[in-house]
Amino acid sequence: MSVLIMGYGEMGQAMEFLLAPAHRVTHWERRHPLDLAAATRDAQAVLLCVPAPALADVVRLVSPHLRADLPLASIAKGLDDQGRYAAQILAAECPANQAWAVIYGPMIAEEMRAGRPGFAQVAATTAAAQARIRTLFAGSGLLLEDATDIAGMSWCAALKNVYTLLIGAAEALDLGDNTRGFLVTQSLRELAAIVEHQGGSAATILQLAGVGDFITTATSAGSHHHVLGQRLARGDATEIRGEGVHTLAMLEKHGLLKHGSYPLLQTATAFLHTPAQARRLFEDYLQRVFDA
Repeated sequence: MSVLIMGYGEMGQAMEFLLAPAHRVTHWERRHPLDLAAATRDAQAVLLCVPAPALADVVRLVSPHLRADLPLASIAKGLDDQGRYAAQILAAECPANQAWAVIYGPMIAEEMRAGRPGFAQVAATTAAAQARIRTLFAGSGLLLEDATDIAGMSWCAALKNVYTLLIGAAEALDLGDNTRGFLVTQSLRELAAIVEHQGGSAATILQLAGVGDFITTATSAGSHHHVLGQRLARGDATEIRGEGVHTLAMLEKHGLLKHGSYPLLQTATAFLHTPAQARRLFEDYLQRVFDA
C-alpha cells in the first residue's frame, strides 16, 4: 500500500517508522515541497500529522488532488484558531464526498519509534475508510480498534492536555499520590460531563481515546504538558506553549464551554493565568468540591 504522510515532526516520523517496513511511504513538509498530484495519484491513504492550527491549510493544499476513495486521517488533538477540533476542520474543509478519519489513543511518538506498541481508536465517515486505515496499520505496532463517537473522542483528545497540566502541577507541589488519584478521577468525571453536553457519549471516557490517552499523558515523565504543569508550579513561566495551552486560549476566546459548569477546567484556566497561585487554586478547588 502507498501512503502519503503530511507533516514530519515527531509523530510524522513515528508514522513513517511504523509503516515503512510494509508500505511505500512518501512524506511532505513545508520546508521540502512535494508534487502532491503525483504523491496522491497512487496513494491509498493520507495521514495528516500536523497540529490543529495548521490542519485547515494543509487540507486545502492537498484537496485539489484527492479522490473520494482516498481517506484522510488526522491525529491532531487540539483546537485550531477558530476553536474547531480536527473532525470539525475536516468536515468543513474537505470536499463534500471525501472520506476522512480521526485516530486517538495512547500513542507516544518516542515509544513507537523505539519499537514499543501504541494503541488507538479510529473513527471515520465511512466504513470503507475505517477499514482502510485499520488495514494500513495491521502488524505495524500501532493497534487500532474501531469507534464511532467522533465528537466524544475529539473532546477527550482536545482536553486531556488541559487536565494534565494540573496533574503535573500537583506533583511539583508535592501534594501526594492521593491527590493525583483524586484529580484523575475528577478530570474524568468532568470530561464525561463535557463530552455528553457536546453531543458525545460518556462511555467514550472509558475507551482508549478517553482514559487510555489521558492516563498516559498525565503520568508520563516525557509528556510535554505534564512537565509544563510542573515547571509552571515551580515558578518557571518560560516557553508556555502546547496543544493544551492553545486549547484553553481558544475555549476562552470563543466561549465554547461554560467554565463555571466545570470547576476543574476553571481551575486549569486560572492556573495558566496565575501559576504562582497554584497551591491556593488547588485549595480553593478542594474547598469548592467538599462544600458542595
